[in-house]
Amino acid sequence: MAPAVPKKGNQQAAEQNGAKKVLTHGPLPAEVTEALGKLAEAQAQALASSRWVGDGFAEHSRAMHYGERDAEAIHGRASAEEARALIDEGIPVAPLPFPVAPPEELN
Repeated sequence: MAPAVPKKGNQQAAEQNGAKKVLTHGPLPAEVTEALGKLAEAQAQALASSRWVGDGFAEHSRAMHYGERDAEAIHGRASAEEARALIDEGIPVAPLPFPVAPPEELN
């Protein structure tokens, strides 16, 4: 008789195309870790040369797009609806891959 050994706590079963697989929530593969690190570096460089505008991101983006304000690199917060409206107006925006804390919340 086989012993009743439960699954590890960091695993869960998944089914794909009828075949059961075990998903492990352990360390990421080295390639993924390296790619995420490079992406984080790229974001940090982009943020260093842009200005935080907070919740006024949509307003600032529109003003720059329509020539009411000088164009500059900015970052801030926008709701999904605000972002969709900007895209519908032809204003180029993109979400950042990693969350950004407002400057006043940084140590």
